Amino acid sequence: MFGFDHSRGLCGLLALGAGAILSAGATPVLAAPSVAVIEIKGSPAEMDSSGMSLFGGSRQQTLLKLVETLDTLAADDDFAGVLIRLRDPTLGFTQVEEIGAAIQRVRDAGKRVDLFAEGYGTTSLLLGSYADQILMQTGGMVSFPGMYMEEMFLADTLNWIGLEAQLVQVGDYKGANEQMTRTGPSPEWDENISALLDGLYGNMRSKIISGRSLDDAGLDEAMQIAWMASGEEAIKVGLIDAEVDLPTLPDFLRTAYGDGVRWVNNPYARRERRTDFSNPFAILSQLSKPTEVRVDRPTIAVLHINGAIVDGDSSSGGLFGGGATVGSRTVRNAIERIMKEPNIKGVVVRVDSPGGSAIASEVMWQGIERLKAEKPVWVSVGSMAASGGFYVLSAGDKVYVNPSSIVGSIGVVGGKISMAGLYDKARVRVVERSRGPMAGLFGSSEAWNDSEVAAVRDRMSQTYDLFAARVVAGRPGIDLSKTAEGRLFVGSEAVGLKMADEVGGLDDAINTLAAEVGLVDFDPVHFPPPPTFEEMLERLFGGTVQAPVVSSSPFGPLGEMLTGLIGEERYRSVVDSLNGIMLLQREPVLLINPRTIIVR
Repeated sequence: MFGFDHSRGLCGLLALGAGAILSAGATPVLAAPSVAVIEIKGSPAEMDSSGMSLFGGSRQQTLLKLVETLDTLAADDDFAGVLIRLRDPTLGFTQVEEIGAAIQRVRDAGKRVDLFAEGYGTTSLLLGSYADQILMQTGGMVSFPGMYMEEMFLADTLNWIGLEAQLVQVGDYKGANEQMTRTGPSPEWDENISALLDGLYGNMRSKIISGRSLDDAGLDEAMQIAWMASGEEAIKVGLIDAEVDLPTLPDFLRTAYGDGVRWVNNPYARRERRTDFSNPFAILSQLSKPTEVRVDRPTIAVLHINGAIVDGDSSSGGLFGGGATVGSRTVRNAIERIMKEPNIKGVVVRVDSPGGSAIASEVMWQGIERLKAEKPVWVSVGSMAASGGFYVLSAGDKVYVNPSSIVGSIGVVGGKISMAGLYDKARVRVVERSRGPMAGLFGSSEAWNDSEVAAVRDRMSQTYDLFAARVVAGRPGIDLSKTAEGRLFVGSEAVGLKMADEVGGLDDAINTLAAEVGLVDFDPVHFPPPPTFEEMLERLFGGTVQAPVVSSSPFGPLGEMLTGLIGEERYRSVVDSLNGIMLLQREPVLLINPRTIIVR
């Protein structure tokens, strides 16, 4: 248990009906039985990146804060149980595994956990398999057809618009070039991604079978019926426990807790000071306030490497929208700040990245090696530590993975996109001038000849050899003949292959490291710090204030156009690939594996 202010401030009236009584502005007097109510909305963030808020601090829900709340409730004698209210969740498999492990700890402490939602899909049902009961709004739907993946191959599309992707990979199973260069998967990539999907599907099935007291045949029958099922049908096949109308939910749960139950909404919320907008000096003071991380007592630091790895500074998205990037300069600056802070007794590097720039990955690896000389450094993997993400992971002293974390992709891809055909279609005439034997290697209009391809491959082979050497040095006992060449694995397989050390979430890594360095009561601190107000303006406007382009898509105007053509889920499956390939404008050699699995 860590990182919590246990004072209980009221967060508002719980809209559950007549049984939920809290008086606004008052601190509730808790008498057993009391039940904590926690909402999960959307997808909890890896870290609070909202920056400085004019309204007195961030309200962003993070995965770690959610897990911390559940762990605190497990030890808090004032509470007999927890009600988790899902509101349009978009949870990934590893998020479910980390939240689910915390739910299990609450139940292991002798308390009950109930889950309520208006409807259920695959990942929300998976989360429910950790709880005592899965409750659904009367009239809701359950959609549980299985696990579905789409890959889009764009070679013909690129040729149609006059582009030729010349991408070379080192590692037969790498696959990062195939989306742009092929019309379908190679046998090696098909084997690689199919095995990964088998691992994810197996993890999902085993948890639902154990959590819902089903067998394989029972789960198969449930999935056959519940590709789209009413509440009555879902209850019959054992996927949920009951349908309940939201206003009557307190009465329904009173049968489990008895009379007099008190509902406490968001029990450990801290009150935030608000800016006085009648005072212009207060506003100016808030605007100029730095976002330095304060470390006033011994603690553990969490260093986040979240997104595609690039040179320079981190950013919130690429040319095609979506896809946040993590910059080597930003990470190295954070490492130097951590090293100078004596109260930081250990560091957990949280990796959630498909990789990216080979140079930036090496720079981050060097920084973590430098940090290790001063403090213990462990690694926790979120959804993915692939390619450059695995490169960075290999620098850690100890590595934690979730069962469905994706790790590996030890391989290299590099190249360029020749635009000669597009120039011809657009009637653009390009005149090239170069000086030096290799000056025109990355020119946009001419494709490589055989000798140029050989030169690029030679440089990529050197990068691959360095990558492999870093992995062998950092992961003693690993067998590259079974794990390299671009192969991908789920976390539950990675430990046996010595690609990781333990199965567990971020909180497991933090707590175990804290115990090792002798910390008991502490608040973890997060790096890099959120951006200042000035930095946020610069990111929004590129340094100059201008009228923003209105777009209904989270991916920006270009992303909005492509989303309209192929749909949001399919666009999400290619956006990281597109942004990753754009890195070739700056660097010809990448350690990247941008892939997305769509779960329905």
